[in-house]
Amino acid sequence: MKSFLSRSMKRFGKVVLATAALGGFLLLGAAPRAVADDDSCRHRLVKADHRLHEAAEHHGWNSPQAEHARHDLHEAREYCWGKFHKWWDEDGHRWHTERDWDDHDHDHDRDHDH
Repeated sequence: MKSFLSRSMKRFGKVVLATAALGGFLLLGAAPRAVADDDSCRHRLVKADHRLHEAAEHHGWNSPQAEHARHDLHEAREYCWGKFHKWWDEDGHRWHTERDWDDHDHDHDRDHDH
């Protein structure tokens, strides 16, 4: 009887240890992915913002190319907002947790048209 209890306790201990290890793996394994998703979203917005500045620099702020880039920036902001309920402000270098962007927030740069 004693050996039966001893084997049962060892088995129970192994199950508890395996469950704890699996739980820890699942809990800690999810954290890097969330950070990677945030970074992916931030990168998408940085690229879209950069493309808008490049289009404006080469073709002017009122050009079709700048308008297309402005649309792409809007789409990137919508994507991040829809997925994470936040968006990256490249000019301010910070996350916004309110849907408070202005699609014409770069219009102040129109003074630099060619």
